[in-house]
Amino acid sequence: MKQLIQHLKSGQTELADVPVPKVVPGHLLIRSTRSLVSLGTERMLVEFGKAGLIAKARQQPEKVKQVLDKMRTDGIVPTLEAVFNKLDTPLPLGYCNAGIVEAVGEGVQGFRVGDRVASNGQHAEFNCIPQNLVARIPDGVSDDEAAFTVISAIGLQGMRLFEPTFGETVCVIGLGLIGQITAQLLRANGCRVIGVDLDPEKLALAKKFGVIPVQAGQADPVALAKDLTGGTGVDGVIITASAKGNTILSQSANMCRKRGRIILVGIVGLEINRAEFYEKELSFQVSCSYGPGRYDDKYELKGQDYPLPYVRWTEKRNFEAILQAIASGQLDVKSLITEETDLENFREIYGDMKKSGSIASLLKYRSDALLSHWIETPEVPFSGGPGIGIIGAGNYTRMAMLPMLKKLAAPIRSIASFRGLNASLLARKYNIPENTTDYKSILGDSETGLLLITTRPGDHAQMAIEGLKAGKDVFVEKPLAIFPEELKAVSQVAREKKQVLTVGFNRRFSPHTQILKKYLDPKAPKVLTFNMNAGYIPPESWIHDRNIGGGRILGEACHLVDLLLYLSGSKITEVCMQALGENPNETTDSASIQLRFENGDIGVANYFSTGSKSYSKERVEVHSQGKSLIVDNFRETKGYGVSGFRRKKTRLDKGHSAQFGKLIDHWKNKKEPIIPLDEILHVHQAMFAALESLKSGRWESVGE
Repeated sequence: MKQLIQHLKSGQTELADVPVPKVVPGHLLIRSTRSLVSLGTERMLVEFGKAGLIAKARQQPEKVKQVLDKMRTDGIVPTLEAVFNKLDTPLPLGYCNAGIVEAVGEGVQGFRVGDRVASNGQHAEFNCIPQNLVARIPDGVSDDEAAFTVISAIGLQGMRLFEPTFGETVCVIGLGLIGQITAQLLRANGCRVIGVDLDPEKLALAKKFGVIPVQAGQADPVALAKDLTGGTGVDGVIITASAKGNTILSQSANMCRKRGRIILVGIVGLEINRAEFYEKELSFQVSCSYGPGRYDDKYELKGQDYPLPYVRWTEKRNFEAILQAIASGQLDVKSLITEETDLENFREIYGDMKKSGSIASLLKYRSDALLSHWIETPEVPFSGGPGIGIIGAGNYTRMAMLPMLKKLAAPIRSIASFRGLNASLLARKYNIPENTTDYKSILGDSETGLLLITTRPGDHAQMAIEGLKAGKDVFVEKPLAIFPEELKAVSQVAREKKQVLTVGFNRRFSPHTQILKKYLDPKAPKVLTFNMNAGYIPPESWIHDRNIGGGRILGEACHLVDLLLYLSGSKITEVCMQALGENPNETTDSASIQLRFENGDIGVANYFSTGSKSYSKERVEVHSQGKSLIVDNFRETKGYGVSGFRRKKTRLDKGHSAQFGKLIDHWKNKKEPIIPLDEILHVHQAMFAALESLKSGRWESVGE
């Protein structure tokens, strides 16, 4: 299928060939008929891409600080590689779509194949969208009109926060697409609306909807607002403009009456003059996108609705309200259409996104883009010789794994991703012959001998089992399983099959780790410590979801436990975990795990999200027989009391390259597994025991 993408590095907009996304539970597969180009949002992306590095940095000063912090901890070269890799990752464009349901995922209710729907789908011939971001289009509403649903919901949510009452006077600053819609919705609520903009054509259009036009730069909006209200001031302002500086916010405050309210939907400077707000007791609020539910994975991805009596207007119910307003004639979006063009002719719109008078542009899709024409057929064999198949095309694959596999000249045959775009882009960048959204086609390829799984942890165990049963050697990015019963199932299959199972415990392969092993007496008692300054991740992230990411302790602190196990050279007999907070649970992200080893060694794995970003992310200490060895962030190793030891400094090296080098060598030459299966399983058993210890409050034995 075809999909529009934006290259942030060059600013180029491209119509790319990507696989059709695979329908998954809770989602709908939608064939696009129309999509709306959001000239404001998408123009910002295009202009950001075309800007030079210095200009990009000036636009995102908070990102610059993050880069500088990363340079201090990881080094200049690894940081620059990460930055350029990020900039080299294109973004999909679009979020206002109308189309026809082609497939309904398991668990979806209220939709069927053939329904006309509006969604936040991208500029792509097919989109796979969760059910709470889809609304059925009423009869009488055209696809052209329905494409305005999502962007109209942004204006509607801003108006809902404003809480207008009949007869109030409201000023809308910025009469682009969202401003025009907001003004109409306010008029439908019985408000008198003043519209402010620089563009006379936009002002003329708003006047047709009953808006009182004020041309900024030609007239004083504050003076006019007070004249129109008898000197009282407007009841409030909704800002839908995008501008630098604090002028608009100051104007908004000055034109308001006492106890007026200001809602920000657009993007402006936020330095508030206290006196302007204090004297009138003004209220100020920022509106978030389409409404309640936005950025909540439980609502958007898992389909968990908010109860209507308590949250009357969710983002989906806002979509439905907009469609009803269009159907009833309360909202006129047809008059806002500036131009229409076929998807293939997208440059007619994106070539010049600053055209005077442009409000809304529509992309039209071919009516013959039938699903059966685009779905890949797994029976068609992949090209090339024996090689590697990759399932998962996220950050780890893009930024760590594929660059290293390229250096190793690894023979990659295919790559799969859920939505298809990431796999397609990576396949093109790394000359991978095939890309797909159906990972089972890789399992069925007889020439694929090694399977690399880098999806979210909730899929790891099942995919590993399928890969082993399909006769593949399997590498799984940690953790192998997120529940004990999953680990048991994988263990059984792995012991029955001849294939080799490996987990991405890369730190044991770092040259700094090898130095520790070299200078330590394996029989001498040791005190082992591994601190990971992991950094903060917002609680709504999927990583914290026990059923998807497994939680940060299970999903990431397993690295710490594996390394200490490797350095000890002995099994773990007991663990005890404590965590921050009054009632910590399995998804805590700041905890200390104490370990007792069979050989008498003791260890502590500290994983925390509360440290400074400017401090080293990882630190390993081993103390034994009067010797102390310290690894600082896998860049420097120091020895104290160690005869003949010299300080070791390298670029940041957590062992990824050595790990994949050994993995490829093992796979090609059928050598011994790079990590014994028993150790892989034992680390996971220790992690499950640690989670149990958190609940029980006591030491827990590590079972077989």
